[in-house]
Amino acid sequence: MRDSLLSEEFKLAAVEAGPNVKELTEIARQVRVAVVRTVAGAHGGHIGGPLSAADLLVALYFRVLRVRPSEPNWPDRDRFVLSKGHSSVALYATMALRGFFAPEELSTFDAIDSRLQGHPDMTSLPGLDMSTGSLGLGIAAAVGIALGLKLDHRSPRVYVMLGDGECQEGSVWEAADSAARYKLDNLIAIVDFNQLQQYGWPEDASNRRRAPFVISELGARWRAFGWETFEVDGHDFGSILAGLGAAHSVEGRPAVVLARTVKGKGVPFMEGDFTWHARVPNTEETQAALAALGVEAP
Repeated sequence: MRDSLLSEEFKLAAVEAGPNVKELTEIARQVRVAVVRTVAGAHGGHIGGPLSAADLLVALYFRVLRVRPSEPNWPDRDRFVLSKGHSSVALYATMALRGFFAPEELSTFDAIDSRLQGHPDMTSLPGLDMSTGSLGLGIAAAVGIALGLKLDHRSPRVYVMLGDGECQEGSVWEAADSAARYKLDNLIAIVDFNQLQQYGWPEDASNRRRAPFVISELGARWRAFGWETFEVDGHDFGSILAGLGAAHSVEGRPAVVLARTVKGKGVPFMEGDFTWHARVPNTEETQAALAALGVEAP
């Protein structure tokens, strides 16, 4: 597995027109603020996973994906599938800041008639390439999209984001096997490896919770299924962009970027605490979270 210290060649390849690292960091902060406000306002939704995925989504939508917010169904756009669909609020916040829709619409999140459902619904919101929710199925859809583009001799890439807990699903590995079999080098998977899932992990003898596999073991599994693997710091934009740049250079097989992240990133009292997977902050917790994210109290 290649680590975050990638060659200068890959680092240069990852540098393209768009916001610089400082600007990306600020956009990610705004995404996290929107996540907290949106979940608190809706009295529902997930928060820990969206906070861990924010930097990855910002890197994709502001530096990597070829998309046209004003033309969401542009035929030559890159495709993105959020396989960990429960983190939809982070995707919506990123899309809103990218210009797909007005940020004010985030206040409708999870309402019965909203375009912003608790899990992505491609029939409701233009700009979504797949409806997701049941874990393990999004990557299968991404494989199908990538294969279709290949058969049509078209150049767009397909990106799919999974959670590390999601990688326990057998359907993930069936899809991974098919992607390698068909040599889908237009497919890049990103694993949000925050080492926590909804109910945490079993406690070991020292009373500490640990994930069932460390990131190197997960990488070995992807490699065994024929994927090129890269490991990055999922909260460092230089590392993220370098990893995606390296993945772009892979030929003849799909690539996966394993991103080391922290669940609840940006809000200290949420970080590394699995209970914030889908917990809604109360008024005091919301104010504390926003303060941690640099929002001054009104």
